[in-house]
Amino acid sequence: MIALFVCGLTPTPSMQGDALAAPPFEASRLPGLETVCGSPDKDFILEVNGGGLVLGDFDGDGTCDLVVIDGSTLERVASGQAGRPPRLFTNGGAGELTPAGEGWELSGGRWGMGGSAADVDGDGWLDLVVTEWGRDRLVHNSAGAGFEEVVDSGFVGERWGTSAGFLDVDGDGFLDLAIANYLHFDPAEIATRASGACRWKGHAVLCGPEGLIPVHDQLYRNTGAGRFEDATIEFGFRPRTAGFGLGVMTFDADVDGDTDLYVTNDSTPNHLWENRRGSEDGPALVEVGLRTGASLDANGKEQAGMGIACGDWNGDGIADLFVSNFSGEANALYLSSGGMRYRERSAPARLAGPSIVRLGWGTAAEDFDLDGDLDLVVFNGHVYPQADAPGSDTSYAQPDFLHRFEPGPGGRPTFTTENLVAGAPVVDRAAAATDLDGDGWPDLVALELGGGVRVLRNRRALASGSAARHWAGFTLRAPGPNGAGLGARLEIEWKGGRATREIRTAGGFQSAVPAAAHVGLGAAERVARVVVHWPDGTRTSFADLAADRRHELVHPALRTEEGER
Repeated sequence: MIALFVCGLTPTPSMQGDALAAPPFEASRLPGLETVCGSPDKDFILEVNGGGLVLGDFDGDGTCDLVVIDGSTLERVASGQAGRPPRLFTNGGAGELTPAGEGWELSGGRWGMGGSAADVDGDGWLDLVVTEWGRDRLVHNSAGAGFEEVVDSGFVGERWGTSAGFLDVDGDGFLDLAIANYLHFDPAEIATRASGACRWKGHAVLCGPEGLIPVHDQLYRNTGAGRFEDATIEFGFRPRTAGFGLGVMTFDADVDGDTDLYVTNDSTPNHLWENRRGSEDGPALVEVGLRTGASLDANGKEQAGMGIACGDWNGDGIADLFVSNFSGEANALYLSSGGMRYRERSAPARLAGPSIVRLGWGTAAEDFDLDGDLDLVVFNGHVYPQADAPGSDTSYAQPDFLHRFEPGPGGRPTFTTENLVAGAPVVDRAAAATDLDGDGWPDLVALELGGGVRVLRNRRALASGSAARHWAGFTLRAPGPNGAGLGARLEIEWKGGRATREIRTAGGFQSAVPAAAHVGLGAAERVARVVVHWPDGTRTSFADLAADRRHELVHPALRTEEGER
């Protein structure tokens, strides 16, 4: 028990012994897959981010597939060899992910980092973007038959891209693309760990990001033909000071019907970009992070932000933000209070203590126990292998957490924390959530740094009383090139509860998720009403929908018969 209190973690029943409840997820690894990200010694900062995970239905069979973005080594780069290629794993229907067949192969770039997915050309098929230390890449989906890389994508420069997110900035119906860039990296210009130039708690460690040069993020306009053009300056996507960009989240921060953008930065203030496309003059995006309270911690200090989760935890119908941070810093919970105003409330929500000695990366918000409340998961792992040395007060491999929502006094959000899985901890990075096996209970996928990819099956369905809990899933079918309705906002009501969800594919840290919404209904057997605020401004209502199934909600312009759902 002493160790638990030293780590700042309040013990919960599932953590206190084998006689009590087992951890809520059961992990298995994708067979035959080991990712690469530099050397085990981690001499340079390039070697610590790991790869990416992109979830979505690429082959059009109605199940969720997985693209794993892999990396490289400095030796391969120096010899002119390509990095490890991205790989698609298709879903057989019950959550079994197997390597895709002929036609889905991709070549390696210089060094893969993350990715995102959306239908960029409006043909109804999910396309892929891969971010790189090198030139970012656009991959076209050939009508579910395979991938084809787009040579003249319109992407410019060879930066260090990390996370990416699709959003319709200018309201033309075509999905634009924001890419977070990290820093200028040249191994010939940066001191190696072995030089001893950079130290952490008395140990020689890799150098950065402090002391290195941050690189501005990029925003690409979709030209409407499956190509992009750099519109970073035109859209105003250029803060006075660049940050070390790591995470991207798209959401409607001010509930005005267009999509805003949040970017987490390592050791520099986070950026919140307000979309003002309806204004008479000025840029489409304006950075308002400091003014709104979404950039710094509760003490007014910048943190080392990594991953982002987004959801409404205080029940006001407006999305809040959760950010995973470096060890020695608490993870941050930015609760909205309307009018694009935020307060960082991780300490009273009981999220700060468990995170102090952890280093968080991938994170996700879903109702993992289907009780009607939005929970959180955080995947952890240090950047320094030296964290295992005596006196560090932390470790390299770290347990992953489930933060289960519990309403606090006055309805304020609070969480209880438990380990996500049994077994020895690992060094995790990217992660994403979805229901892989179609049972309605959200599952997880997580990438280990320089290791395998774990599929974490939700075991809550096996728990006593779980059969009395229900759920509902929603996808959209909209007119125009944004057929999946990215940017739409759903207001969902059922007996005893309500929730707000948004349709997005941005996954927070070097990851992407399916364009879908999922809610737990508790004991309710019907969804009373769903109000959809479509990206084109249309508002429609759907009533009395069955629980325990997925519903496709169709825009009124596409309905072919009365009552279509």
